[in-house]
Amino acid sequence: MIRALYTSSSGMQAQQLNLDAVANNLANVNTAGFKRTRVDFQDLLYQTYRAPGTAGAQGTVIPTGIQVGHGTRPVATQRIFSQGDFQQTENPLDLVIEGNGFFQVLRPDGTTAYSRAGAFKKDGTGRVVTSDGYPLQPGITIPADATAVTIASDGTVSVTVAGQSSAQQVGTLQLARFTNPAGLLSVGRSLFTPTQASGDAVVANPGAEGMGTLGQGFLEQSNVKVVEEMVAMITTQRAYEANAKAIQTADEMLGMSNNLRR
Repeated sequence: MIRALYTSSSGMQAQQLNLDAVANNLANVNTAGFKRTRVDFQDLLYQTYRAPGTAGAQGTVIPTGIQVGHGTRPVATQRIFSQGDFQQTENPLDLVIEGNGFFQVLRPDGTTAYSRAGAFKKDGTGRVVTSDGYPLQPGITIPADATAVTIASDGTVSVTVAGQSSAQQVGTLQLARFTNPAGLLSVGRSLFTPTQASGDAVVANPGAEGMGTLGQGFLEQSNVKVVEEMVAMITTQRAYEANAKAIQTADEMLGMSNNLRR
């Protein structure tokens, strides 16, 4: 009977983490480029009283056996990299990746991080940077006298300068992709860093080597679906309540055993 208490408590702890993941998804429903997470669970060890397939009486074989589990545990938080909806912004520095790939961002410590959020700006020197001021890689600088910025689907960045009729190229954006993007480490600020699980970054121009293409004047919205998350929240709540009820039932049965009289 004590086993039921610990088994159900493991279920309650697992559902608490599940609710945390759902809450984070809902909190980021309006975060550009956000990818929702899903918690994967795994059952714990089993206590085997009689193993299936062992020999029985008179040469028979036990068909099923007796095993009792010890609950569950969260084993992974799987990030789902499905494409989010596109929102037209008409901002020339807003970019969306149609397909696979990540933008490359240079962090203050000199390392490169990766992002799906394409809401870029210009800093005081004309560099294209993120909302936190991290420069886009390869570095792109927009001249101060530029009157128009054009970013082609293949990453070519061109500007029209005042007094000139023809556009001039100022750089080319490149994207990165990974063998296992789910193995990337989330570091906040809509950024990811590679790990051994994700593999090394493969860098190429948009539209080449399996990379997606760029769309100017659009942003990729979060791929969180509110209705699905609300259903997941209800399911999580009911599972938590069921495990709490199992603990209450086990406690009541223990109380009955303690109150037995001769």
